[in-house]
Amino acid sequence: MATLVSNVMNGGRRWIRAREDSERGSGIGLALGGGFSRGIAHVGVLRVFEREGIPIHAISGVSSGAIAAAAFASGCSTAEMEQAAFSMELSSVESLGAFVMALLKKVNFEDMRIPLAIVASDLTAGAPVVFKDRGDVLLPIRASCAYPGMFPAVRYMNHCLVDGMVAMDVPAAPLRRMGAARVVSVVLPPAEMADPHSMQSVVQRSFQVMTARNESHWRRSTDVAIRPEVRDSGGSLGWSSRQAARQMIEAGIRAAEAALPQILKWMTAAEAA
Repeated sequence: MATLVSNVMNGGRRWIRAREDSERGSGIGLALGGGFSRGIAHVGVLRVFEREGIPIHAISGVSSGAIAAAAFASGCSTAEMEQAAFSMELSSVESLGAFVMALLKKVNFEDMRIPLAIVASDLTAGAPVVFKDRGDVLLPIRASCAYPGMFPAVRYMNHCLVDGMVAMDVPAAPLRRMGAARVVSVVLPPAEMADPHSMQSVVQRSFQVMTARNESHWRRSTDVAIRPEVRDSGGSLGWSSRQAARQMIEAGIRAAEAALPQILKWMTAAEAA
């Protein structure tokens, strides 16, 4: 991974800050937020973009959104992503790595069909870290998905990296720096939760409280927010069931279709300009 240090981060502590592109483009950026298993809903949102032929200038992802963003950027169709979601079993670092390797068609940032950014959280610096431009995407995805209490932190360049949602729950801001003129953010509402009792439920509830307080940050860089209604999609079926996955994909489709008139209006205006 030493090549990734020099290629992507350009050395030293500067790797924590994303490089700003010199020109603002005219395209649409798509930010895929985190949400653990509820990230399957991103497939439905992407299906609407795919079906309508909406060009994506750049795509970013955090946590489960990082997997979806990298898969789509690498050239996966939403049909392929849906089939992968049906067999998804992410119970360990090894299973996560195997799943991502099998899913992605490209594994380097510079080879992606769509410019890609992946956000992780640097506990050492207390800041988000944005991976993009060049280098291997596998370590950034693993870091972005390192949910505290479930997956171990990723040690890298004397920094401790964990789930991107800790520092940036919706990665809208990096898309502005990548030249997107319009940003669509996909926000996954938290699952309903009673009073937490287990260690895992305490961590999950802590994330919910933290992300609710951080909404104003990603809102500043967002033109349209898509909110798939996935709070109860698992229900009694459990999050890993095939039927629950279908429900979440359908929720993503419905939410994206609700935002479609505004997005198509942007495209019409850009063509007329």
